[in-house]
Amino acid sequence: MTEIDYEDPQFYTNRELSWLDFNDRVLEEARNKHNTLLERLKFLGITQSNMDEFVMVRVASLAKLVEVKWDGHDASGLSAAQQLKAVNDKAHEQLVKQYTTLNRILLPAIKQVGINLLRVEELNDEQLQFIKSYFHDELYPVLTPMADDTSRPFPFIGNDTINLSLRLSKKGHDKSLYATLQVPSIFPRVVRLPKAENDFILLEDIIKKFVDQLFVNYDIHDVSTFRVIRDMDLDVAEEDTSDLLKEVQQQLKLREHGKVIRLEVESDISKKLRKRLVRELGTDEDSVYEVNGPVDLNFLGKLYSTVADKDELKYPPFQAYQDTDLNDDHNIFESMQERDRLMQHPYDKFDSVVEFIRQASIDKGVLAIKITLYRVSGNSPIIKYLGRAAQNGKQVTVLVEVKARFDEENNVHWARQLERMGCHVIYGLVGLKTHSKLSLVVRREESGIRRYVHLGTGNYNDSTAHFYTDIGLLTANNNIGVDVTNIFNMLSGYSRPPYFHKLHISPNGIREFIIDKLDQAIRYAQFGRPVHVQMKMNSLSDQEMIAKMYEASHAGVKIDLLIRGICCLKPGIKGIGDSISVHSIVGRFLEHSRIYIFDFEGEKQVYLSSADLMTRNLNRRVEQLFPVEQPDLAQRVLSIYQTLWDDNVRTRVLDVDGTYNRVDRRGRASLDAQDYFALQATQWAEKQQLDSHKQNPNQFQPMMSPENQHDLFGEER
Repeated sequence: MTEIDYEDPQFYTNRELSWLDFNDRVLEEARNKHNTLLERLKFLGITQSNMDEFVMVRVASLAKLVEVKWDGHDASGLSAAQQLKAVNDKAHEQLVKQYTTLNRILLPAIKQVGINLLRVEELNDEQLQFIKSYFHDELYPVLTPMADDTSRPFPFIGNDTINLSLRLSKKGHDKSLYATLQVPSIFPRVVRLPKAENDFILLEDIIKKFVDQLFVNYDIHDVSTFRVIRDMDLDVAEEDTSDLLKEVQQQLKLREHGKVIRLEVESDISKKLRKRLVRELGTDEDSVYEVNGPVDLNFLGKLYSTVADKDELKYPPFQAYQDTDLNDDHNIFESMQERDRLMQHPYDKFDSVVEFIRQASIDKGVLAIKITLYRVSGNSPIIKYLGRAAQNGKQVTVLVEVKARFDEENNVHWARQLERMGCHVIYGLVGLKTHSKLSLVVRREESGIRRYVHLGTGNYNDSTAHFYTDIGLLTANNNIGVDVTNIFNMLSGYSRPPYFHKLHISPNGIREFIIDKLDQAIRYAQFGRPVHVQMKMNSLSDQEMIAKMYEASHAGVKIDLLIRGICCLKPGIKGIGDSISVHSIVGRFLEHSRIYIFDFEGEKQVYLSSADLMTRNLNRRVEQLFPVEQPDLAQRVLSIYQTLWDDNVRTRVLDVDGTYNRVDRRGRASLDAQDYFALQATQWAEKQQLDSHKQNPNQFQPMMSPENQHDLFGEER
């Protein structure tokens, strides 16, 4: 019998192309009439911000590999040059779809409800007078035209800035001259026009209308908007760096001058302007993107926020739930002594996590607080309470990951601020990013020292907690407390604990744990014993993990995967992945929680993690995977997973041919899992307001069966 090569390239999808498929699923939500109109507009804007980050990092990395003539191949067998070509081809197709969605679907649709994004030629006299005054009074003093000639070279064009390229000539002369003009970012790009409440115009269109007033005695022949996306990947050689903070700050300055990876121009740009931009910016032809509409669709998010009195065109609000035992009226440590607490954000308020740190900062018994911070908000209450704790004499240790992509500058700021407030700040391990989500409170009690821990799947970010779905656990379990203590000792010093009681830690530990579990599942299947593996993550790309899943599937293990983004595994390959199913949910909230469930003959083991099954998470980051052992909480996680798996509104199923298709709902009641959780939270919160007695929020409340979904929503959806 021929041995199967589970690492055969034909069994893998290229990571970058899989990411583009994910962004296309986001784009489909912009076209989905199930979503309210302004939310569809917002989804289209998200596809742009997603694409920008993808280009700045992933496409930039491919371009560098091509430049140095890297001769390797990815898991799917593609060279760097082949990947870059395929990515550009697919991205061009996606751009056409983006602007078709904007021009043919969304702009006409919002116009029907009184929201108008107008061009200059569509303005009435009063609006024309308004933009004229706006230009002279506000914009003119700020605008700085930059000539481009033999004495003044082509100016530097900043990453992700909106610019105008101009071809002009001196009056009475034929010689073409060139100039550029940056559209100032200090002004709102979406400008509200007078009288009509929801009439808007883009800032660059106002500038274009009156740009000739910046070039007196010159004739303007062509003017076109353009934007560049540069290589913004941070390259910090930590092993050679004595001061990581200074090195990151230096690299941030250098990063702004990274190579141009993508050039976006208006589709009606003149040939002369286009040729000049390509030459001056050193852009490959494949990297030039001609857009049929406004350059940079990120403005749609601003339009979403600026529209007035159209709340009915947005998602309806819901009321997040908070256990009364975890609010500021109760001693959170006493509540944690009674039992573990589980929170599913944003349906459960993130306030409980903030309250955990707040109470620790003022509790007389608390001796120390230790926490890892990967991404925090710009006005983080957790930072404030950590500083207060230090000022109150607590020993506060904060690991700030200053290499968190695109949050480097924010994190450097907070690191400095925390040090000024008296906290001990550390920056993690050389060569590794610390992506784990851990906080530890050490408290002196009558019975002795006790540890209180929060572990989560998401960041300590009170802002993103409103729209990222994550799960957190508050526990006073002693073994977990010892493990977390050892992790912090490892991060801050030279400690290398020989083992952990409950937690599994990357690098290496999470990989070894999951491989062991899959090997155990294989043995069960080989002996005909029932076994079922269920996993939820953001992305699956690690080749070793995928190969092990193929091996398990070949042995007969049933594997269900909820993967929002990248999936390099191909389900349903005959004899290889027959028993693997992959679902992807893209909806109102960004699915961010990581869940790993192993069911051995009905014995269900439930774990949560900060890690996806990507090589970077398993090999090059500090991550944690932890068990949910309290029976009611484990059952709640199982219910959360099952509800998401049963979703038939937002779910798309990955087929063996690589396409994602919506679930066939014929004859089935609709179930939107995110709507279900939001309504469930609202019901819990409203009941809490009506009840005077304490409630146990973590008591498992079973999901209604699909045939009874109309009971929950009031009517079948």
